[in-house]
Amino acid sequence: MIVPALAEALEKRGYSALTPVQKAVLEPELGEADALVSAQTGSGKTVAFGLAVAPTLLGGAERFAEAGAPLGLVVAPTRELALQVRRELEWLYGLTGAQIASCVGGMDMRTERRALERGAHIVVGTPGRLRDHITRGAFDMSALKAVVLDEADEMLDLGFREDLEFILDAAPAGRRTLMFSATVPRSIATLAKSYQRDAVRISAGGEEKQHLDIEYRALSVAPADRENAIINVLRYYEAVNAMVFCNTRAAVNHLTARFNNRNFSVVALSGELSQNERSHALQAMRDGRAKVCIATDVAARGIDLPNLDLVIHADLPTNPETLLHRSGRTGRAGRKGVSALIVPGNARRRTERLLANAGLTATWASPPSADEVLRRDDERILADPSFGEPVKDDERDFAAALLERHGADLVAAAFVRLCRGSRSAPEDLIDVGPFAPSKEKFARREEAPARRDDFGDSVWFSLSVGRRQNAEPRWLIPMLCRTAGMSKREIGAIKMQPEETFVQIAADWADRFLAAIGPDRKLQGSIAVRRIDGTPDLSRAGYQPPRPEKKPHRGKGSFDHGAPGRKLNKRAESSTDQRPTTFEGKPWGKKSGKPTHENSGAPKPRKVKKRPV
Repeated sequence: MIVPALAEALEKRGYSALTPVQKAVLEPELGEADALVSAQTGSGKTVAFGLAVAPTLLGGAERFAEAGAPLGLVVAPTRELALQVRRELEWLYGLTGAQIASCVGGMDMRTERRALERGAHIVVGTPGRLRDHITRGAFDMSALKAVVLDEADEMLDLGFREDLEFILDAAPAGRRTLMFSATVPRSIATLAKSYQRDAVRISAGGEEKQHLDIEYRALSVAPADRENAIINVLRYYEAVNAMVFCNTRAAVNHLTARFNNRNFSVVALSGELSQNERSHALQAMRDGRAKVCIATDVAARGIDLPNLDLVIHADLPTNPETLLHRSGRTGRAGRKGVSALIVPGNARRRTERLLANAGLTATWASPPSADEVLRRDDERILADPSFGEPVKDDERDFAAALLERHGADLVAAAFVRLCRGSRSAPEDLIDVGPFAPSKEKFARREEAPARRDDFGDSVWFSLSVGRRQNAEPRWLIPMLCRTAGMSKREIGAIKMQPEETFVQIAADWADRFLAAIGPDRKLQGSIAVRRIDGTPDLSRAGYQPPRPEKKPHRGKGSFDHGAPGRKLNKRAESSTDQRPTTFEGKPWGKKSGKPTHENSGAPKPRKVKKRPV
């Protein structure tokens, strides 16, 4: 049963039918009980919990009485989401006379305190700021009847568990507690068990249907063409608003600079921006001054752009929940949307597992080619609505003068040039096909070279970790690949020394590698990275190059992860062997010049006990 004032607000808003999660929270069996609700982003959760707690807050009345101590509290993980929730509740509760206050980080705390002192029926806030107000005595929780945790899983992921427990411990024991979460991992179940009483578990039926309005496309690209593919996708769709997701702030900054240079109207959202800068960026997207927003997952949490038609995953999501959350930014309120995953050749299997775990089906294809982008431009020009408008009186004379002076062909050609000149030129991509490399030139690029001295153009980097820190390529290589989004084919030789390691990286990946590790030039927070001009000096103290006149001992060849026939002995592959390793032909024994019986492959001599004569 919907409270009449809220039903009228829904009708005025144009709601013709409720979403599955909204219907679920109105079922009679829920009543005044606590609830643990799992529903995906974009499924109408804000309206759902607004409808669910209305009878509790109003207590059977049609309108709220004069505002005093807050009756309801909504906790959200980010400032943007909290302000979005406040806007939704303001129109939903508009006919009830509700006073709604917000308490979020980045806003003037004194203004929020004065609003709480004047009185509010519902407070919406972020965990840290709410805890500050409670600690200072500005937020009186004694009258609370209901607490809602929105995006509870995200709040725990962001490290707000302690703040949430503090807030829930401070709330009256008899209040209702509703938790809304995209997933229900063990951490959420534990929190619910501790702070809810006989909660009704609701898994919104048909919550996946929201993604029926989203077309998923997995675009196979050459690793070196990832950014060019994004440019062509943006140009092909020409969406009113588009979001490009990256996994790191460094990647956001890199793409923002690149796309600004390509004449795209771009804004960035990342954790290093102030709240004021984030607000200006979102407002630029809403009023049309910007069309592309490049963001990290955390910075984009709770963003709702009404005309967002395209989502691009520049970096692949790390889990199915992140994929669903990113894609859920589009395909809302009956609008169609496209979610495009940029998939380098070495990430196809990982992408297939990601889609399968998310329960999604994607169309595998190649990114739009330059010719396809230009054809799409021509289609848009021909379909321009201005051609359907009659010639106005103040235009007729000048149009006739243009035709008389230049002729129809030149006027039309000039019009086409003006239209095309205002857009960024599309990129010429390497055609790899949707499934496997198909062009000979790309096939050669993907083949691992037989020898690392034939690696090609490259740049050397120094890492501040070596044999004495138990550094090994078996963990260095995956770390480098994860950081820069490259494959091991882009990594050449690895030269290890006692306190330093030299790594050879393909020249076309060097700048991207530096951008990925960020301005502090650190890997995993402690490994310093330094770019080297030319080839590293391997004659420094502590390094002993292999002796060419001697053959390497069995299983102890130089480290060349791309060379065919490479083998490591069982000691090198054992994760329990903690001795420092070398990969330059140096034997395992203590003295590098002479093999020991333990590692030379020769049988160990027997000890013969001499009998007394």
